Amino acid sequence: MIMGVLRDKKPYFGLTGGWLTFWITVACSTDMLLFGYDQGVFSGVTVTQDFLESHDLVGPTKTKTLSTVTAIYDIGCFFGAIVAFTVGERLGRKMSIILGTSIMGIGTILQASSYSLPQMFVGRIVLGVGNGINTATAPIWQTETAQARWRGKLVILEMGLNVGGYCLVNWINYGLSFHAGAVAWRFPIAFQFVFIFLLYATVPWLPESPRWLLSHDRESEALQVLSCIENKPVDDPYITTQHDEIMYSISYERQNAISWKDLLKPDKGNDTKTLRRLLLGAGSQAMQQFGGINLMSYYLPMVLINSVGLTNTMARLMTAINATSYFLFATFAVTLVERFGRRGLMLLSIFGQFVSFLIITILLRFAEFDPVYGTASIAFFFLFHISFGIGMLGVPWLYPTEINSLPMRTKGAAVATATDWITNFVIVEITPIGIQNIGWRFYIVWTVLNAAFFPIVYFFYPETANRTLEDIDAYYRTDPPVVVVGDPDVISRRRPRQFIEHEDEEVQKKAERSKITEKVDLPAVEPVQ
Repeated sequence: MIMGVLRDKKPYFGLTGGWLTFWITVACSTDMLLFGYDQGVFSGVTVTQDFLESHDLVGPTKTKTLSTVTAIYDIGCFFGAIVAFTVGERLGRKMSIILGTSIMGIGTILQASSYSLPQMFVGRIVLGVGNGINTATAPIWQTETAQARWRGKLVILEMGLNVGGYCLVNWINYGLSFHAGAVAWRFPIAFQFVFIFLLYATVPWLPESPRWLLSHDRESEALQVLSCIENKPVDDPYITTQHDEIMYSISYERQNAISWKDLLKPDKGNDTKTLRRLLLGAGSQAMQQFGGINLMSYYLPMVLINSVGLTNTMARLMTAINATSYFLFATFAVTLVERFGRRGLMLLSIFGQFVSFLIITILLRFAEFDPVYGTASIAFFFLFHISFGIGMLGVPWLYPTEINSLPMRTKGAAVATATDWITNFVIVEITPIGIQNIGWRFYIVWTVLNAAFFPIVYFFYPETANRTLEDIDAYYRTDPPVVVVGDPDVISRRRPRQFIEHEDEEVQKKAERSKITEKVDLPAVEPVQ
């Protein structure tokens, strides 16, 4: 009876398959465009004279206050990620994004209308809370509604569009650098409403995550979503196999779940490796931030003015050109994420970042004697963004949504996102002070950190490309070693044969049984051994 009703309904304006995935991607991409726009908008604001005068931030003695009003946004994002962590699982993916978007709208109004430093502080925090909720949720929603072969590409595409938002705002900042007065900084802030309205127009009518629905005992809705996403009947063997795989993972995790306080206790029988997976996801975000990206995203015009010696207008122009190059290579990463895998892209990206900072450090050292070396360093600021864009931009947002189990996915992604924002705050807070006090030596820190991250990824991070989320759960049920390089299947970009054979066997069983009767109760899928 339920199957017949589900077949007759045409939800989501009749969209199925690729078109439904397209519109989910539009919504998630808009969320990430807004995120990138947010990260870039203040780089132009902090060098706008009217803003500095209106908020009493003129002069070298105000450097610390300026860095704090910039960085306080990241504290808001951190608390937003905690909100996603605490209530996101109850609200669901869609409602969490709608909540975050509403809070961002309030923060945007407060900032765009600000005439005092306290109001700007509050606006930055409120905006950050909303963005923290959204950035902890959107990648999960995309991951849980995408087909396995598209999952990585779509999340990486969204992070490429994140850079598109960063690119857009830098060209707006450059164009407005020729205009005096408040419009030069109020308009870029207010422009965020374009993205906010687009989110309101798309998110409400799109499907909820089928994995979230099943974990909350909403089986008929979950089957309908799976059916629409795959463009197959709800009683198709492939749909019932997916349903049973997800249900088995949910059941297994619930039976083996442990409390947060017991995560550090090895004697609690936690054979799903919850803590290890949590640390891998959060670690990828920490490495992203301590690789030095937000030294560039928040302050590149200031860096080019103070460290390289460019004029204000030329620094904005070079930042906008760099953002365009960054955007092109970030979107190019969509074609690489399955070919090179998550590990491969992270390793390639980190190596490029290390080389960039090493040469920047050397050139800025000699720029103290000859400015031509400072000019030459601009090319390696570009190379850093290219290296970051092809790997460490998107993979740390994708990886936590894949490596964590279903019951831990919201929590794991929220912990990873909170890690991103708290480390982001540290970097944004110290950068102006570091550049002002120790000059070229400040870049040594980022050179050393990138050198340290390479072996961490190589030895400890398993590959997640070309695997279903249930494949990864099955892998961790085998009690694998911490060091992953000893098992070729674990670091291979191809899906291990054992998972392919298991899925084919289950689909075949269900196809044979469906020929006998359409009303048979299908058994739960056994775990992959």
